[in-house]
Amino acid sequence: MRLLQGKQGDSLKKISFYTLGCKVNQVETEQMIEEFLGRGYQLAEFGDPVDVCVINTCTVTHISDRKSRAAIRRAIRTNPAALVVATGCLAQIDAQGINDMEGVGLVIGNQAKEQTAEIVETYLSGQVPGQSVWLQPPDLEPGLRRFLYTIPHKRTRAFVKIQDGCQSFCSYCVVPHARGPVRSKKPDDVVAELAQLQALGYKEVVLTGIHTGQYGRELQGWDVTLLLDYILGRVAGDYRIRLSSLEPLEVNARLLAMMAAQPRICRHLHIPLQSGSNRVLNLMGRRYTRDYYRQLVLEAAALIPSAAFTADVMVGFPQETDDDFHDTFNLIEELPMYDLHVFKYSQRAGTSAADMAGQVEATAKQQRSQALLDLAGRKKKEFIVAQVGQTVPVLTQKILPDGICMGLSDNYLEVRFPGRNDTVGHIMTVTIDEACSDFAVGHITV
Repeated sequence: MRLLQGKQGDSLKKISFYTLGCKVNQVETEQMIEEFLGRGYQLAEFGDPVDVCVINTCTVTHISDRKSRAAIRRAIRTNPAALVVATGCLAQIDAQGINDMEGVGLVIGNQAKEQTAEIVETYLSGQVPGQSVWLQPPDLEPGLRRFLYTIPHKRTRAFVKIQDGCQSFCSYCVVPHARGPVRSKKPDDVVAELAQLQALGYKEVVLTGIHTGQYGRELQGWDVTLLLDYILGRVAGDYRIRLSSLEPLEVNARLLAMMAAQPRICRHLHIPLQSGSNRVLNLMGRRYTRDYYRQLVLEAAALIPSAAFTADVMVGFPQETDDDFHDTFNLIEELPMYDLHVFKYSQRAGTSAADMAGQVEATAKQQRSQALLDLAGRKKKEFIVAQVGQTVPVLTQKILPDGICMGLSDNYLEVRFPGRNDTVGHIMTVTIDEACSDFAVGHITV
């Protein structure tokens, strides 16, 4: 799909974006792009000469903080005359610290992010001289607004933010402070957004949120499973739905039965584990056990053939011993996992874990991280090998330099196959012929 530019005018302003962090940040950037294009801006690549540069920041780890600040500094360095705008979670948590960075023009917290285009225009017009920080508590708006795209954007997969906020307050996580409590989008608004994206030609839509499985918490009678059923009953067409991360306690029997019976729901579940040690899970404030997680994945795998299971795993949480880590390693080794997102614990100010005794040294974190990454590589190869001979629906995402198509199967497998340029953005039926270390090779099945 090609990305259209904004309305043409005599004084066309150029704007660029840089996004860090989660899928919610990514979809919020897409919404900002749409708003600015509608106001006559021309989209440019980050680093190109522009009039405005927006950095959508993340603060989930100290590395995220560092990357966010580095992106802001790069924007200032490459475009010293541009208006540099910082928004997102780090802007919400440390607005003053970012505002103190020389060269930053505007700092916009998460609550005001939806008004970024309006704020920028107002600022450039000089209507609010001196106001450089737009910050409010991230819980003033009880619901989420409907957002209808008018043009396709760069990605071949579309994202719909169905939920924002989190109230779990895990002991290591700053996200509830950056995003506020759970707020859900009205079911009819979700349906309208998805129907619009389907009409624009998108063949895969990802339902995402900060705590996706808590969708409907404040909407009486609603949850993720009911929302899926509501969407599928009202939006016809050739498309598929992928769910973003769901917590273990939110993957229930009704959802698994629907995934097993409904081909329009992708066979992929991202279920954060964080630790396979019951002692560490308790310290983290997680509300499940290693046995619960094991049984959940095994039951889901038995019910949904060739389903892909991915997980977040943290190493080096305070007081994590070698035995605790081995519990994590051994649990993952025995489960049919496809891939892992491995994180080293990072102290976050304002969280209870930051003040815990027994902080783990960096060397141990690195060793444990590498061990899990090696295990993840082996698990991925095993999963891909098991797919050889299977026929899967693949969304073609791009054409590689050698002319080979690359796409994503419904069970989250990267597949490469001979094809044509006009297959990009379309779902092709592909038979898997060969397993490589981190992708599969196949051919289109007529």
